[in-house]
Amino acid sequence: MNRAVTRAGRRRGARVRAALLALGLLALGGAQARTVKIVSADTLELRQVDGQELVVISGENVELRVDDDVVRAKRVEFNRTRRTLTLIGAASYRSAKDGEDLRGENLVVELGKEQVSGEDVLISDARLEIRGQEVDRIPGQLRATGGYFTTCARCGRTPNDYAFRAERLIVYPGDRLVAYNAQLLLADIPVLFLPVLVLPLNDRDRQPRLEVGRDAVDGLTVLADLPFSVGGNTLGTTRLRYYQNRTPSVGAGVTLRSYAPVPFVDRVDLDLLAEPRPVGQEGRDVNLEFRVRGRVPLALAVRDLDYTLNVTRRDIGRSATDPERGVTNVDLGVRAEYPLFSAAFNYVDRFGPAPTAALYTPLKRPEVVVDPKPYTNGPLSADVKLTAGNYTAASNPRSPSAAAQGVNITTSRLEEQHSLAYTVKPWTDADLSLSNTFTGRYYGTGARTVQLDLTGTLTQRWAGSNSVSLTAKYLRTEGTSPFAFDALPGRLLSAPVTLNVSTVPARDVSFGVSYTRDLFLSSDQQGNAIFSLGVNRRPLSLSASTQVNLDKRSLEDVSFSATLADPDSRKVTVTPAQPATATAPARPATATRTSAWPAPNLSLSASGGYARATGPKPLTVTAAVTGDVRSNNFSVAVTHNVRTPEITSVGVRYSLTRTQDTVLNALTVSGNETLNPVTGLLTGSHRVLWRGQYEFQTSHSLLLARPDSATSSGTVDFSVGTASGSLNSWSVRYGGAYDLRRGGFTAPQLSASLNLTRTGQTLAVAAVLNTPGLDQRRTELARAELSGAAQFGSRFWVSGRALYTRTRSGTYPDDVATDTLQLSPLRVNLGLGRAGERPGAYLTGTLSQNFTWVDGVRQTPGPLTPVIGLTIDRCCWALQAEADLLNRRYRVAVGLPGQTGYPLFELTPDGARIPLIPTLP
Repeated sequence: MNRAVTRAGRRRGARVRAALLALGLLALGGAQARTVKIVSADTLELRQVDGQELVVISGENVELRVDDDVVRAKRVEFNRTRRTLTLIGAASYRSAKDGEDLRGENLVVELGKEQVSGEDVLISDARLEIRGQEVDRIPGQLRATGGYFTTCARCGRTPNDYAFRAERLIVYPGDRLVAYNAQLLLADIPVLFLPVLVLPLNDRDRQPRLEVGRDAVDGLTVLADLPFSVGGNTLGTTRLRYYQNRTPSVGAGVTLRSYAPVPFVDRVDLDLLAEPRPVGQEGRDVNLEFRVRGRVPLALAVRDLDYTLNVTRRDIGRSATDPERGVTNVDLGVRAEYPLFSAAFNYVDRFGPAPTAALYTPLKRPEVVVDPKPYTNGPLSADVKLTAGNYTAASNPRSPSAAAQGVNITTSRLEEQHSLAYTVKPWTDADLSLSNTFTGRYYGTGARTVQLDLTGTLTQRWAGSNSVSLTAKYLRTEGTSPFAFDALPGRLLSAPVTLNVSTVPARDVSFGVSYTRDLFLSSDQQGNAIFSLGVNRRPLSLSASTQVNLDKRSLEDVSFSATLADPDSRKVTVTPAQPATATAPARPATATRTSAWPAPNLSLSASGGYARATGPKPLTVTAAVTGDVRSNNFSVAVTHNVRTPEITSVGVRYSLTRTQDTVLNALTVSGNETLNPVTGLLTGSHRVLWRGQYEFQTSHSLLLARPDSATSSGTVDFSVGTASGSLNSWSVRYGGAYDLRRGGFTAPQLSASLNLTRTGQTLAVAAVLNTPGLDQRRTELARAELSGAAQFGSRFWVSGRALYTRTRSGTYPDDVATDTLQLSPLRVNLGLGRAGERPGAYLTGTLSQNFTWVDGVRQTPGPLTPVIGLTIDRCCWALQAEADLLNRRYRVAVGLPGQTGYPLFELTPDGARIPLIPTLP
């Protein structure tokens, strides 16, 4: 019997309701289930067909989300019984994990197997396009029959430069493509038949590699990596090594990556390499990394049991005396969660030579953890956790019995942790909370450690914002662990009782008291009572705190910060008059001000204090004036060391902005000066900004009375230019070390820079000029740099950088100048091809050279070193050729999708070198 229940109308406005209903119908639970969500649809129907439940989703643009994958079609039939999606008519499926788009007719998606199948399907990703008469896609693999594939589809050229037609295709996303009975097509013309074709994709680790060389110690060396596959879920690489002078000479290894090879195993990774030991040693060193992770279904568990196993060993590169040589580490972890508790099993061990150094990461042989779910009953909550195991770890030096057994100790340990909490309201506006936290560890050696925290807090509130609370604690830490990894910091026995009072005695005034007393400490070890006061009533803003030792009846510390300011003091608030009523007499109109502060633009602040141990703290007084515009301000700050007594700092800070015309006459002046009268150090900076584009700056840091051993009093700089961040900028700077005693710059420099940017063009010029000073006699160019790039249309562009520097050695006037010119590099690029089309080839010329002159004489003269390059870029393949004319070195390489460039041959004065047919010296 078929029943149809229409859940939404045919109107597009029903899409939201359909999506909400689908969330309830299609959300699939379970660890391995996939979640289907409706993003857009017009109608949703429920049907029963042959005992199977169908959900029919239709509309002009139906869009579903299968986890992160996207499905688009006009009609989708979801069989909830078989867990399949059938996309009726033309549809598309976007795989988020592999970045693939599948387009075809009547695609079928099996949710349980994560498989997609269909007819006349087009598959495309970032580099590859495949057409197949029949296509099946499963996790990690895609199969097609009657296939046509090419890497040139994204280039936009017709016909494609090259393509392949094959009877059967198998694609491993991101790894390789295997084609059987394939034809090579050049411009869609068959030119070659291949029984089997393997095309590497974009995973660099899956590329074949062959390296042949000769080493002074090892002699002839050969390194080869050969990828392979086992079935449809295992990828691997065979690793071969040959060293002529080692004993033995041959090494081998393998890397494997397997996805769900057997039930209950999700992933297996293996990296194994046995390599001959260095010359002078016999045998092989082994590197091993073996990782397994998986899940095992449990009938009553909340989720599947999951486990991980890691086995590692690293010998290659270690010295013969390294204590870690020959050590294999094993780490096994198993986790399970049930409705009432969770459990874990951990096994961490090492095999090989016994450890001679301390093991700060403990070995668990094994460890079991049982963690019941927290229990809650009204105001009571409890959480318990048990951990038991046998451990080997570094000995605790504070335990004599453990230290006597060596740097490491092995023993069993039981750890019990619990946390209890109880919260209740004993009466109105009162809260009572009790808590108990305990950690106890018990060891096979007879030792034990205890950490106990009992806390009780009673809080009473009244009149809204007033409260008083009393907190009592009992803290106990004792015992010595035989292990260093869980050693306690020391013994603790404490019973602090804390009283906190927070009140608002008057409007805008807050007052607080806090005092803690430990019942186990003597009177001279008790802390101070802290009194705090806050006032926030215009024009006064005050915060102060005082610490008093009640046992000694002494004042220990006082600190305060006060500000007098009211920017709204001139504002008057008028309350209109109110006529008399039957219950209230008439009220005349009133006018009130926010405060009696007479100067709304003036603020005064002060901060200071007193400490019993050091006496009065420095007193800082600040006066600030703010203009009608908040950006205009001026402040003066003075810091006085009351103990000395002397003024240690006088500072001025200002910022002024002209606002009559913010567009044409915007002028901003800002700066600051700070003087330390004690040291005589004067620092400051000043800035004038005009129209937000041009600025003048000066900065200095000077000692008014410099030491006799110094040659300068500090530095002074002046600069003018465009504001930082400008697209086109320039600046000129003059300054350097300055001596107040002699009245001049000692070694000044004049520097300038210019940066211009246009569409497709950049130019940067910078220079530094040494000018005469008290300790510098010459005027000369010390540094100059020119760099830029220019593009003319889409065919021609140039770029380059030239740097000139001059340094001197010796004593004036017999010092010697060394000049250096670096061209690094100058580059010219020319695009070749038909007008109106993207260039198909690029001709490049580079020039790199360093020139050096010593006392005007050029050193190591020689010709320039030009390098000419040619790149043929066809989007899906590229050919690169390079000619170094001076060194007579010529190289050719080809690049395919997923490869930066594979060398074909290299010709040098010593001979020709072909990677697969090496010529050895």
